[in-house]
Amino acid sequence: MVSILPYIQQQRQKEMRNQTTVTEFLLLGLSSSPKMRLILFGIFTVIYSITLAGNLTILTLIWLDTQLHSPMYFFLSHLSFVDIWYTSSTVPQMLANLWSPRKTISFAGCGAQIYLFLALGITECVLLAVMAYDRFVAICHPLSYTVIMNRRVCVLLAASAWISGFLLAMVHAVQTLKMPYCGPNVINHFYCDILALLKLVCADTHLNEIIVFVIGVLILLCPFSFILTTYVHILAAILKIRSSQGRRKAFSTCASHMTVVAMFYGSAMFMYMRPGSSHSPEQDKMVSLFYSVITPMFNPMIYSLRNKDVKGAFLKMAQRQKLTQGT
Repeated sequence: MVSILPYIQQQRQKEMRNQTTVTEFLLLGLSSSPKMRLILFGIFTVIYSITLAGNLTILTLIWLDTQLHSPMYFFLSHLSFVDIWYTSSTVPQMLANLWSPRKTISFAGCGAQIYLFLALGITECVLLAVMAYDRFVAICHPLSYTVIMNRRVCVLLAASAWISGFLLAMVHAVQTLKMPYCGPNVINHFYCDILALLKLVCADTHLNEIIVFVIGVLILLCPFSFILTTYVHILAAILKIRSSQGRRKAFSTCASHMTVVAMFYGSAMFMYMRPGSSHSPEQDKMVSLFYSVITPMFNPMIYSLRNKDVKGAFLKMAQRQKLTQGT
């Protein structure tokens, strides 16, 4: 991200020779009331702490328990790692703005936030599709599962999620940040959201809106369609299982993932796949809070509460901790 900032600044200087360049932005945040900002600060501090604790716990359990060293938990560890940094790309700045009367963010800081938020969000979209493929192979081709989902394939799939996320985000970030910003500099959001930022551009943003839509289709609609297709095959395979216990076990391994997919994709598609005219700043803030702050908090709970392996690993770790303290 640092390497592309000089290029963006050069482009802006060329386009803004006769205009006043914006050097910082003012984030309006969630509320203008000092009392409400203090309440929100307390609420989101708790949410952020729970998010970090939950996802770090999942990472620790997968790392320590050898029974969780399987493709499904390998991808889950990547999801937890993404969620930690995804929520960290916006929440600390939001908490600082809620606590302090100064709500500004520099142009470079805004650019870095846009890039990281988009990169991690896209990575999560692809990663959820990869996790759906893992469940498809496990349930529809159980005898070939260990052969198909070998270590090399898992690493390549995880790497493809990260690489696609950071490359596509760079296209988004460069196209947005090189636009001329000559005032006003007030962003009606709690972070540097790309849609809110485009409203401040003093030039034609038609190309940028097309890019937002096209990348929205690529990273939301295409993976989501793939996930739906895999679950159609998974459901067909589950219905063919004769024993009710076998059907219940197969379905339980997918239920957590389906819940996370519905929460994340549902809110993200509502945010980025709507016509521009239907966007309301207050509504956008609430939707953004859901998929960028609330969902990362619930993900560890969803995967642990519905998963016997994770619960078992947690109990073993707790018992080991008790024995260590006892001695």
